[in-house]
Amino acid sequence: MLSERRLEVLRAIVQDYVGTEEPVGSKALTERHKLGVSPATVRNDMAVLEDEGYIAQPHTSAGRIPTDKGYRLFVDRLAGVKPLSTPERRAIHNFLDGAVDLDDVVGRTVRLLAQLTRQVAVVQYPSLTRSTVRHVELLALAPARLMLVLITDTGRVEQRVIDCPAPFGETSLADLRARLNSRVVGRRFADVPQLVQDLPESFEEAEDRATVSTVLATLLETLVEEHEERLMIGGTANLTRFGHDFPLTIRPVLEALEEQVVLLKLLGEAKESGMTVRIGHENAHEGLSSTSVVSVGYGSGGEAVAKLGVVGPTRMDYPGTMGAVRAVARYVGQILAES
Repeated sequence: MLSERRLEVLRAIVQDYVGTEEPVGSKALTERHKLGVSPATVRNDMAVLEDEGYIAQPHTSAGRIPTDKGYRLFVDRLAGVKPLSTPERRAIHNFLDGAVDLDDVVGRTVRLLAQLTRQVAVVQYPSLTRSTVRHVELLALAPARLMLVLITDTGRVEQRVIDCPAPFGETSLADLRARLNSRVVGRRFADVPQLVQDLPESFEEAEDRATVSTVLATLLETLVEEHEERLMIGGTANLTRFGHDFPLTIRPVLEALEEQVVLLKLLGEAKESGMTVRIGHENAHEGLSSTSVVSVGYGSGGEAVAKLGVVGPTRMDYPGTMGAVRAVARYVGQILAES
């Protein structure tokens, strides 16, 4: 276990290196921070930190820089989440408040996160498999043609046109709409098939039963079709500001960011809704071993339906990034709840 003083020295090294981009020496540490000890003692503490793998010496410099292990200890024990200022919170609220639909919410969230953190922002669309039904609308387009509109609790809207086996009257349509909604509103998508399986039998006319079966088949297809996860990414150009933070070249990072499967794994399972910070080699994908990923779940009503986060170099302002990611996730959750 490291002593409190050595933890303070590590905190100071991380803060200085993130702020200055320069390897940190003992003299600079004692000048910039009130450590209460001499440069010789700080040098000794730095030697211990280096022996234990928390800091390292880049070959070109006499100073030291944090390792992945050093950043991990900093995040776990030394870094609080930095709250956003009142103007920042107001700006988030105003920017996201103008969104007109789910695509707009996700697009604005990506842009906002990239601007706030100056990193690459990744936002996962709310998954239908974790959503609940807000409303099912059925509209007559012609005597034997209907439109089904499915609205989820996250504001997602799916539309399908249905060709019916026989004409379906307005009274029957209103009846089906009412019965369908009474069974599925507020229920999880996964529960819907069981909830509606006997609905056709409750209609007396054989022709009506055939049409109800067709409508239900389309509804269930819609739930399955949208199982594929979708993502939006923004701010990739921000990585060019950190060229010297990536050994050799930035290319492996850019290639990894193009792979949706990699990004979904990076964000992690939506049900793990708490803040996750993966640092350097903790990221399984080789191309991302020089990056850190900060992610958190978002959703309405306290349950995460998807994840959002940022990808940047390991030399990251962790308290500020964690604060921004958490604040944006909360606002997106509020918008989904109100939409």
